[in-house]
Amino acid sequence: MKAINKILKSKLWVLWILLLLFSINWMASNWHLRVDFTNEKRFTLSAPTKTILKKIDNPITVEIFLKGNFPSGFKRLSIATEDLLNEFKEVAGNKFNYHFISPDETIEGTSIRYADTLSSMGFSPINLTSQIKEGQQQQLVYPVALVHYKDRTLPVELYKGKTPLINFQELNSAEALLEYNIANAIAKITQAEKPVIGYATGNGEPMGYETYDLVENVLKPTYRFYTIDLLKQPAIPVEFKALLLVKPTQGFTEIEKLKIDQYLMNGGKILMFIEKLNAEIDSLQIKNEVIAYDRMLNLDDQLFKYGVRINPDLVMDLQCDYLPFDVNGNGQFDYLPWNYFPVFESNPNHPITKNLGFVSGKFVNSIDTIEVEGIQKTILLHSSANARTIATPALISSKENVTAPEDEKYKRDKIPVAVLLEGKFKSLFSNRLSAAMNDSIELAGNFFLPQCINDNKMIIVSDGDMVLNAVVKGNQPISMGMNAFTYGTQREFPFANKDFLQNSLDYLINENGLSEAKAKDYVVRLLDNKKVNAAKGFWQCINIVAPVFIVIFFALLFQWIRKRKYATV
Repeated sequence: MKAINKILKSKLWVLWILLLLFSINWMASNWHLRVDFTNEKRFTLSAPTKTILKKIDNPITVEIFLKGNFPSGFKRLSIATEDLLNEFKEVAGNKFNYHFISPDETIEGTSIRYADTLSSMGFSPINLTSQIKEGQQQQLVYPVALVHYKDRTLPVELYKGKTPLINFQELNSAEALLEYNIANAIAKITQAEKPVIGYATGNGEPMGYETYDLVENVLKPTYRFYTIDLLKQPAIPVEFKALLLVKPTQGFTEIEKLKIDQYLMNGGKILMFIEKLNAEIDSLQIKNEVIAYDRMLNLDDQLFKYGVRINPDLVMDLQCDYLPFDVNGNGQFDYLPWNYFPVFESNPNHPITKNLGFVSGKFVNSIDTIEVEGIQKTILLHSSANARTIATPALISSKENVTAPEDEKYKRDKIPVAVLLEGKFKSLFSNRLSAAMNDSIELAGNFFLPQCINDNKMIIVSDGDMVLNAVVKGNQPISMGMNAFTYGTQREFPFANKDFLQNSLDYLINENGLSEAKAKDYVVRLLDNKKVNAAKGFWQCINIVAPVFIVIFFALLFQWIRKRKYATV
């Protein structure tokens, strides 16, 4: 107290005050303290995100195309993105920068608009109508961010919706996933080298235009991609971080199964998209009916050993995609629900499928889980509450949709079609390894493992078409999950097949622990209109009268203190 009085009596007291204010401002600009009182900790970065940001070795720049006069929903998303990136910069320091850019702006030094660049990258804008002072304004919104690191660029979709009708639930999900999406992009773009992904061939797996979206838009941008013929190669390289088995149509030999088995035992991750029954829409179009029969893939015993069984049946669901049908036989086609193209719901409590949209399937089998010691099973995708299964041999006819389906037959709820298996798997070939099999393992420079070295994981999906794309006129591949028959029509719907695949690969391969960030769940706390109307007058009175009363109270208190102090002198 004496020191303060001494400063105030000094001739340089103004200088001392200015120095104090400068010191306070300098400390405030360098050390920040923020307390997060939200239940879901929406303003607190997860530990894995902080680890990724602290490891940044070269400058990263994020360009966000959410600058403009948006409606309230996208304005909130823009503000939430800026708040999050501020938190990123707090951790990463000067090695992290971000800029908000309007898509209508031109790239520096060129006459090219950012909107044109984003469109050429495959991002479709959302056509929104905004209310401004002058009236209504049409604007194209690109809810996209570009992450730049060295000479690399990685795009990030901040909002998955595609229609002008703003879905506030989707906006809330987008806000909850902001940290995961951007941190995951930073982790991928800064990794020293891309993980290696293997694509199994030799058993009738597709290799044509139908794999374009899978290979060019999912695998190649993020991973090093190689094909491997299971029959010709002596073993699956352990350098493969994951092996993809996509819609095999020919049976597997015991040697091929042994290679898959030992790859899993050595820590390799496996992602299977397989169909037990042969049923194709092309055959149905030609013959108007087709019999679905077993492909005889010879994988039943292996999958059973690991903890699942793919059943020889077809899932039919009232929640399904559409196909065109000539209902009256006059060549006039109508779009009708096709129950063999079910639309699946996802597990909301797992990082792979959290905040995931609907996933479409074609001629899908059901899956049963088997009790296996040490193996944890998680259902990732399942049917709606109004589904059924039909056993093989199943006759599929295009005439089925002439009459409406009998709803009372669709009573099965949540039929599993995608399962995650985690734990220490045991080899199918324990106690049954022949001398020839053992020789083949030794020739590859390995030795037989009867059990996984460490805990491992694999994903089994009973639909091979889920990650393949349709091909429309002119051999033009469209996005996986899109229906070729409804493409470009009002029935077109952007299913989340690609997101499911990317999330599955991320979960199997990436070890950055970002699932913690993805587990965040933002709760939309809507106001109760009845309570608002009932308490409206009270809170208006508080907001208007209370400040005036407080000012008057302190004015009277100040006058009373002055009067008391000087009246006694």
